[in-house]
Amino acid sequence: MQHIDARGKACPQPVVLTKNAIAAGATSLEIFVDNAVAKNNVSRFLEKSGYRAEIHEEGTDFRIVGEGTPPATATEVLPELSDTSTCGNASLAVLLTSKTLGKRDEALGDVLMKAFLGTLSQGSTLPETIALMNEGVMLALPESSTSESLEELQAKGTQILVCGTCTKHFGITEQIRLGTISNMFDIVEALRQAGKILSVG
Repeated sequence: MQHIDARGKACPQPVVLTKNAIAAGATSLEIFVDNAVAKNNVSRFLEKSGYRAEIHEEGTDFRIVGEGTPPATATEVLPELSDTSTCGNASLAVLLTSKTLGKRDEALGDVLMKAFLGTLSQGSTLPETIALMNEGVMLALPESSTSESLEELQAKGTQILVCGTCTKHFGITEQIRLGTISNMFDIVEALRQAGKILSVG
């Protein structure tokens, strides 16, 4: 069994260390992390990689045991940027790094962001992924004026990734009720795989 001590490691290092171990051929892993966001990110990555993940709470830490067979594609330590220019991939990813659209007038910015996401949810082509980072994670709070539009986008199939480092920084992780509390690794991969990226913030 390969042991990985990711306690004290900043996002996305716990996931990267786990991915590197799988890429090296590990079939049995024991990963230690010290926060719930890292626990969820690592266990989700293991399951996406075809591994069975067991979580054990040990005091303030978490021990994650993963067992499985490395997938045939796990030959690179980190995936290369996909060339989407010749494959006809027109999927859209939206990166939101602010809770308002524009900074000068916050009230106006809130109205504009609500209108932006509402219009996006009614479009004929929906974004494949919406990534919320920095204060953009505030958009996923239940009391946010944009939460209804985000919920509608999610119900229609849009993947909503919420930066776990950001929610932890603002102290709102437990209040997030939509999307997936994610990490920099998953967010970057989702953006890499998109044919187009729209950044707002």
